[in-house]
Amino acid sequence: MPPSNMASSFGPGPMTPAVRALIIANVAVYLAMLVTPARIAAVILDLFALTPIDVVRNGRLWQVATYLFLHSPTSISHILFNMLSLWMFGVELERRWGTTFFTKYYFVCGVGAGLCTVAVSLLPFEATALSFVVPTIGASGAIYGLLMAWALVFPNRRILFMFIFPLSARVFVLLIGAIAFVSALQASGSAVANVAHLGGLVIVWLYLRGPKDLQLAWKYRLTRWRMDRMRRRFNVHQGGRGPWNDRIH
Repeated sequence: MPPSNMASSFGPGPMTPAVRALIIANVAVYLAMLVTPARIAAVILDLFALTPIDVVRNGRLWQVATYLFLHSPTSISHILFNMLSLWMFGVELERRWGTTFFTKYYFVCGVGAGLCTVAVSLLPFEATALSFVVPTIGASGAIYGLLMAWALVFPNRRILFMFIFPLSARVFVLLIGAIAFVSALQASGSAVANVAHLGGLVIVWLYLRGPKDLQLAWKYRLTRWRMDRMRRRFNVHQGGRGPWNDRIH
């Protein structure tokens, strides 16, 4: 019997530099918060958790980034699923994109989700009023962006869920995203904030697809305009059917 070309492995392999640094930073902050006295921990959360009222009224703009490194000390599943997803999906993306672009993309996802959380909290609805004063923590916003990117880059990848059920990358990402979403809900209790995180995927999509397509379209139109201007300047006309004398090249 000829040898099979199929192979299986657990996870994407060794950690890449940015993924390793992000996991170490998140775990270090999580462990530090576990041993920090409650009074000091409350001050840290007040300063660095994402609370829209603080961002809007007190100018604490740094919170749209610092909240990514805070996780609930009472819910280990929150940081567990976030870091597991970061390793499983971030490693291959970093290998494909490079450390610089991957790191930039990670923070675009996280900060974009944070900005969406602030924007949604400003909507004049009763359901969003609570999220204006409730702090949001966790890397879930950035993780959602990694999940979406991985599904776009590897749409046909087959994965054995629980080492038994074969799923496509898209279905598997939806399932893992749902688990991360539920764990984030259990950690923060703010459904509106986590839905706003999902809204941040619009920013992520524009970052991945929108600017490139718009840039290509803009370059195409600019090139056409320059070519038409040169034709008019040198009295050059496009060839075609008709009398030979009407064709000027």
